[in-house]
Amino acid sequence: MTLRKQIHDILANEDLNFLLTNRLPRRWLTQMVGRLSKIENPLVAKASIGIWKFFSALDLSEAKKQNFKSMHDCFTRQLKDGARSIDPDPSVMSSPVDAIIGAHGPIAGTQVFQAKGFPYTLEDLLGQEEDLEPWRNGTFVTLRLTSYMYHRFHAPYACTVDKVRYFSGDTWNVNPIALKRVEKLFCKNERAFISTTLNGSGSINGQRVALVPVAAILVASIRLHFLDVLFHMGYQGAKAIACDASFTKGQEMGWFQHGSTVIVLAPAGFSLCQGLVQGTHVRMGQALLRWQA
Repeated sequence: MTLRKQIHDILANEDLNFLLTNRLPRRWLTQMVGRLSKIENPLVAKASIGIWKFFSALDLSEAKKQNFKSMHDCFTRQLKDGARSIDPDPSVMSSPVDAIIGAHGPIAGTQVFQAKGFPYTLEDLLGQEEDLEPWRNGTFVTLRLTSYMYHRFHAPYACTVDKVRYFSGDTWNVNPIALKRVEKLFCKNERAFISTTLNGSGSINGQRVALVPVAAILVASIRLHFLDVLFHMGYQGAKAIACDASFTKGQEMGWFQHGSTVIVLAPAGFSLCQGLVQGTHVRMGQALLRWQA
């Protein structure tokens, strides 16, 4: 058995994994790794990316460039032109990210769940002051990014962003082990609420869809192209920001500084595309939700 396989097997132990990724001083560790990841030194970059490759399935063959100034530069890499195709079906919302499908299904009133037996509400996730009617009894899908995946997220449909709300919070790991142990985890972590209106034809036009990027341990911060701010643990600016930013389907909206989660909230009338189940790997641009109203 190789050393890599032995280490992976050890880290697969749920108790040990939870201890190492959640019982350490998460905020301090996140801030420290954030600083270290931005060191622009060829030797440091090569060594840190090499360690990252050793512990994960990191594949840089689709990256637009191959030489990175820092580990952060590699985290936030762009893809080669044409590396992803966007589903053209006007009745389909495409996946905004490369991800693994997590919990998904109908929203019961305003209640959803992060894992079996661990419910939370949209009020917990988005705040009591938010108008939740567009997603009451709608559909949700949780998209989990792992550390080695492409970290940028894109518009799932032609849309206009009308508001962003930022929630400062913790940096719990968002892997399945933590989701089975920490109640309302997504509602505790740093996150952003991106409110959009779809620009389509027929009854899909004007439907409200929300994207909720949730940050996690290590480099917990979120960048949006249409706002001149970086959301991070030390952010002190406005929490709710009115917007008027239009996107075409598949257009890049922003990125995580590290792997995490995007929760998609859709109104009644959308359902997960056939063949997609929990654990399915999806790529940005792949058909995710279909309008069936």
